[in-house]
Amino acid sequence: MTSYLMELRGLIGNRLLLLPSVAAVIHDHAGNLLLQEKASGEGWSLPAGAIEPGETPQEAVIREVMEETGFIASSTSILGVFGGREFRYTYPNGHQVEYMVTLFKCQVLEGGGAWTDTETKSLRYFARDDMPSLALPYPVQALFA
Repeated sequence: MTSYLMELRGLIGNRLLLLPSVAAVIHDHAGNLLLQEKASGEGWSLPAGAIEPGETPQEAVIREVMEETGFIASSTSILGVFGGREFRYTYPNGHQVEYMVTLFKCQVLEGGGAWTDTETKSLRYFARDDMPSLALPYPVQALFA
């Protein structure tokens, strides 16, 4: 959690926080979707995270992809913006958030590095029919457009 979010949590505790965020849709050459297994045991997710103060959404998605996958990527397009009640999530520590997510199609420019955060347990590409459920209900058609 960034110092900005830690400061907010110090003020509001576990109460609901509206959180502008980004997520990356990355496919391999066969069209499989890259997912990140969370180290916390919360299952699988897209590479994603909160936008930090002073950061553009494009900068945030590139940073999050680097931190959570080790890949250098570029954002090529916006696939959609999602939020509302369906994008509420309560973390195991009780922190409540409602994400407002800009979903970016991204292209890997360079790979093979190691991720730098502690959120990632593993990475894996999934075919549409073999994909595990995600914590947030992204429309499958947006993930495999």
